[in-house]
Amino acid sequence: MSSEAPGRSTLTVASGLSRNAVIIRLEGELDVYAIPILREHMQRVWELPAKPFLILDLGAVAFCDSMGMNELVEVMQRCESRGTRLLLAGVHGVMARVLSITGLRHAFEVFVRFDDAVRLAVATL
Repeated sequence: MSSEAPGRSTLTVASGLSRNAVIIRLEGELDVYAIPILREHMQRVWELPAKPFLILDLGAVAFCDSMGMNELVEVMQRCESRGTRLLLAGVHGVMARVLSITGLRHAFEVFVRFDDAVRLAVATL
């Protein structure tokens, strides 16, 4: 966890569109303070017409608490209700450990490399 003041998020969210995927990059800490930022960003995504894939690039996530994991589960459920496949990309280090410890590793489609998730989305055109 960072040494910044309590109650301040260190998460940044960026996104882009490809032909058949929404790509969202998270950087920083996915914790209780980051949830409002991620939800606000995701609300804009949910307002778009559904794409076949949503790729969450977690390669730059330095910390993830239980609230962050809960939010990822909610994103997965929302994707399922829209007929969108959620791909977690850049899963290594902290995120790999958190997914393993929580037993959620097999609940998600997980890719160590971002490029592998993108390749799957492109190959499914």
